[in-house]
Parts: sequence; structure tokens; C-alpha cells
Amino acid sequence: MQSTLVQEVWPLARDSRLAQAVLVVTGTLLLALSAKVQVPFFPVPATMQTYAVLLLGIAYGPRLGVATGALYLIEGALSLPVFASGGGVQYLTGPTAGYLFGFILAMGVTGLLAERGWSRSLPGLLAIILAGEILIFVPGVIWLGLVTGSGIEKAIDLGLTPFILVETFKAGLVVVTIPLAWRFSSR
Repeated sequence: MQSTLVQEVWPLARDSRLAQAVLVVTGTLLLALSAKVQVPFFPVPATMQTYAVLLLGIAYGPRLGVATGALYLIEGALSLPVFASGGGVQYLTGPTAGYLFGFILAMGVTGLLAERGWSRSLPGLLAIILAGEILIFVPGVIWLGLVTGSGIEKAIDLGLTPFILVETFKAGLVVVTIPLAWRFSSR
């Protein structure tokens, strides 16, 4: 296993529980802020959350990434206004719940791949991004179809197709951000 980006930038994050707790809470703040940057779509708003999810998973690694995603959902369930439209347990069963739980899956897998060094090359980084997007959108679209009763084709039309362009843009941001962060960390 290689060091995660955060461990390279802040070596204390490797062993200090306090540093790890600070990172997890900071990550949930980034997720909450990214939820508020949105373009209205129905029934799923377009936010900057997938960018933040990919970034945090890659930078934090699997353990801190999953912890961040789990705490974020707990904060939302406790009615803290961290989701795109607020907070409350209803968001964990509503139309966007599949995407929210997909965030945790994506952070775990992207973190694992990054920890294995994939984020240090462009082909590896692109594979990480693709895996993360799949792990967010597959459960998101499936759950959307189930909860709305619309079926999978309509769920794809509502919960995936409108986001392809904006997700490509956000993936491009990750492709720019991560290599810059690695360069910064080596100074």
C-alpha cells in the first residue's frame, strides 16, 4: 500500500486519531457545501457532490473516505441541513437515497484504488473516476426507479442521462485537481 494524498500532505493523518477525526468532519463539511452548489433538476438535483466524493475518496483512502461518507449520512439523518434540499431521515429513503449510499461505496473503492497507487497516473485516475461514477449512479438509478415506480428505463432518463455532461465536467476537474495536489505534496 502507498500513502494516500492526505497522508503525504499531512503525515500526522497516518496515525493520529484526532487528525483523522478532523479530516472526517472537514470532509463532511466539504460534502455539505458541495450539495449547496446546484443546478435544479427533478427528481435529482445536479450538485458538486460527486466531485467532492471522488476527491475525498482519492485523497483520504478507503477507511477515512467511508467514515466521512457514513458520518455525512448520519448528520443528514439527524436533520442537519447537509443534503441538497436540507436534512432529515426521509432523504435516506427518498428518490436520492441510492445516490447517497452510493457515495459511501464510491469513497471506499476510489480510496482503495488510490491507496494502491492508481491516482498517480492518468490511466489509473481515469479508471478510479469511472469506478466511482458507476458506484454512485448504479445504486442511484436503481433506487430512483424503485421508489418512483417508474421502471429502470425512465429512471435512467431522469437520474443518469441529464447528468452525463455535468459529470464529465466534474471528472475533468478531478483529473486536474488530483495531479496538482500530488505535485503540491511532493514539495
